[in-house]
Amino acid sequence: MKRILLYLAFALFQLGFIGLVFHIHLAQEVNGGLASSSLLQLSIAPAMFFPAIAVVLTRLITREGFKPGFIFPVAFKKTWKFWLLGWFGPSFLVLAGAAVYFILNPNDFTLDDALMITTSFASAGMTDVSAEQIHALIAVQLGFGILVGPLLNLITGFGEEWGWRGYLLPKMIQRFKIVPTLLICGVIWGLWHAPVTILGHNYGIGYWGYPVTGILAMCVLCIVMGTFLSYVTLRSGSCIPAALAHGGFNAMVSAGMLFSYTGGNSFIGPMATGILGGSALIVCAVIMTILLVRSERRGEALMRTRENLQ
Repeated sequence: MKRILLYLAFALFQLGFIGLVFHIHLAQEVNGGLASSSLLQLSIAPAMFFPAIAVVLTRLITREGFKPGFIFPVAFKKTWKFWLLGWFGPSFLVLAGAAVYFILNPNDFTLDDALMITTSFASAGMTDVSAEQIHALIAVQLGFGILVGPLLNLITGFGEEWGWRGYLLPKMIQRFKIVPTLLICGVIWGLWHAPVTILGHNYGIGYWGYPVTGILAMCVLCIVMGTFLSYVTLRSGSCIPAALAHGGFNAMVSAGMLFSYTGGNSFIGPMATGILGGSALIVCAVIMTILLVRSERRGEALMRTRENLQ
């Protein structure tokens, strides 16, 4: 437990880091929350490495060593499917959730006049854009997000996942059953995001109950997404599939906005942060939890290693 607490102390140091950036942000009199500040946007990337830094510091201070590190592939011939799940799973679930949103909100669906696209073109001074150009842009963005996004965001994804799934998760399942482990880790991860949530990340700043509602919604999202990330980590024995999944989710989380006439609602959809936009991810998380609970009840080791895969 001491190692867990020490790790969390180092990982949560990013709260002060974001707070410092926020004070600089206020001094510059920038309006509109995080989305309007390049300084604050740039602050997110360094903060994503605090969990990995916390792992290094904790292992050095406690003389724990770096094995097992849960980084390198374990029996790849037997676990490769979980690597593929990490790469492509989030993209599929984000698009499936967006489909659910548009089925229930058909008037918000468009192929030609999505608010996000028209706003982007207008800000670039492009007012006469054909439907073919818009469709080509959508195809390129989706293809790039699905195929390249996970790899492009792998480094920053690893910065978080080596900490949350590669260190905290294995420590927690040694002390708790899988369901409380997933819930506790998800809430911690959600609260870790609180500074950027308060600054407008994902949910903006003009919603009812700000900022508590946004923080609670982020905790729910982190429990759900954290379950997916934990599953691919436990089944593969490595945190790299989770890093790929994290990167893929970040690349595709707003994919539904490419088809939204109104821009939707961050708490509802079509973004995967909403209850409808994230519905496919929620269903997947429930299924994964059931599978892990069944393994636990059978007395199977939840974290795959070379030894228990032989």
